[in-house]
Amino acid sequence: MRELDNLAATGQLKKEICAPSEFSGLLRSGRARLLDAQNPALALESRFDLAYNAAHALSLAALRWHGYRSETRYLVFQTLQHKLGVAAKHWRVLAKCHERRNLSEYEGQLEMDEQLLSDLLAVTEIVWSKVSILDPEAARK
Repeated sequence: MRELDNLAATGQLKKEICAPSEFSGLLRSGRARLLDAQNPALALESRFDLAYNAAHALSLAALRWHGYRSETRYLVFQTLQHKLGVAAKHWRVLAKCHERRNLSEYEGQLEMDEQLLSDLLAVTEIVWSKVSILDPEAARK
């Protein structure tokens, strides 16, 4: 975790103990959103929002578990390789989704397609599988 310590030393991350209730709450939120994002009856944009927010909640849970906090969503995704061993190709999908989310939120442009949503859902499932084993009891709640 030297990389995370280095980011903390530069002020990009803050060291902060995680409360068990915060971790389990982030897991619950992420899992619920991930399950809802898989509902094909919802609009593609809604499913993307749900999946993106699920990925963020689960990624943040992993960061918090390791005793760090970030106010930058992108950095929460980028540190997945250090916290959970998530491959760079997977967190890059999240980075791409972060860019698309920002275009939508701040400029009203949502360039969405089924393939990007499918990739986002797959990566979010990977993140869930890795973060849920950090505290299996919290993951069952």
